[in-house]
Amino acid sequence: MSSVLLTRTVTVNAAFLQEIKEVNKELWQRLQDMRHRCQRPIAPASCRHFVQLLSQLRDQLALHFALEEAYGYFEDPVDVAPRLSYAADQLRSEHRQLYMRLTGIVERSESLLHSEQLTTLALWLGREYLHFDAALRDHESRENDLIFEAYDTDLGTGD
Repeated sequence: MSSVLLTRTVTVNAAFLQEIKEVNKELWQRLQDMRHRCQRPIAPASCRHFVQLLSQLRDQLALHFALEEAYGYFEDPVDVAPRLSYAADQLRSEHRQLYMRLTGIVERSESLLHSEQLTTLALWLGREYLHFDAALRDHESRENDLIFEAYDTDLGTGD
């Protein structure tokens, strides 16, 4: 019996991916605002509003990732540099991980809010969000690097 090895290749549509990032100014502003709010202690009295903002951020991020996956990445392109394919596949797969991580923060925040553990929520939320934010910024930075590398490869200026 012979075995068949199926390989999947993924590449980036640099122009669309860059445009998706550029037009989503509201998302970037909300991320920056949340980061700023979390860098100082959160008042227990503001937790309800903070959790609402976090829930809205989760929804915006879901839409952003969906657009990137629908228009920014290609499955099984005709010609792709293996290094770009691996990086594109890795970055695309991180979308789900990042979304699930933020969803977990929102769900725990809502649970603490509903059980009126506002002090616990206020102490936990800022630190937890900043860890998520750092992971998302790292992801976005590597995605931007991939966009530039894809442009270089397409233009023939890459190494």
